[in-house]
Amino acid sequence: MSEPLLTILKLCLLALLYLFFFRVLRAVWAEVATARPAESKAGGRASRRSDTSATKLPGGRRRRGSQLTDVIVVEPPEQAGHRYPLGDEVTVGRAAGCQIIIEDNYVSQLHARLFLRDGQLLVEDLGSTNGTYLNRAKVSGPMVMQRGDRLQVGNTVMEVQ
Repeated sequence: MSEPLLTILKLCLLALLYLFFFRVLRAVWAEVATARPAESKAGGRASRRSDTSATKLPGGRRRRGSQLTDVIVVEPPEQAGHRYPLGDEVTVGRAAGCQIIIEDNYVSQLHARLFLRDGQLLVEDLGSTNGTYLNRAKVSGPMVMQRGDRLQVGNTVMEVQ
């Protein structure tokens, strides 16, 4: 092989190595960032504020008015019907530490986060590879979820109840 070709191959290998390390660091950072207790910049007061519009039930579930906030898997058919209760904050992904574990190859280890803020249920993507979609719109920042909304992570679609 010629010297310029070897040099180009070395640079490509080096670029792939840096890309690999970047992905590893990003995954570790996502794991560390979700492991920290949720605190706001105002000294943590917002995360400890009592939610007057929701009543806490055993198991971390919330009741808003007369309804429980759960998500139910609607697609794919083999997982349809799985019900997951929602608490103050739950993570969705394939990792064992997630509160909603989805067995789907297109779901990241830490894919998305569902959380309550000011009496509203919000969803946020955690830097997943394939993205998170709320009613077929890509989630690029925290988005408010309503009853009947559909959340898609990988090939799995869940509906808010």
